[in-house]
Amino acid sequence: QVQLVESGGGLVQPGGSLRLSCAASGSIFSINAMGWSRQAPGKQRELVAAIMSGGSTTYADSVKGRFTISRDNAKNTVYLQMNNLKPEDTAVYYCNAVLRPGGSSRFSDYWGQGTQVTVSS
Repeated sequence: QVQLVESGGGLVQPGGSLRLSCAASGSIFSINAMGWSRQAPGKQRELVAAIMSGGSTTYADSVKGRFTISRDNAKNTVYLQMNNLKPEDTAVYYCNAVLRPGGSSRFSDYWGQGTQVTVSS
């Protein structure tokens, strides 16, 4: 069974930094895209950043220049380095991976449980 587990969330002051990690485990044949989304209270979940297997990336306008997504394909892990954090970045952050489980011929989208990021003084 495939699992995605996030870590690295917490409380940080405005202007501070956090690094989120998300490791995919289980029987995995290959991973295509990996990404991070977030959901603030009372708002819809939004895509923050995504990275393809070849390394191309995309970012939400609100985080460009402040957040950096990267991945370690050998470890099936995706990272989100968040710098110059703002109160409006406060949300639950979720990682996802579009992957092909071992023994399957199809790619499916898997999600982690989420990790809380709170930016406050």
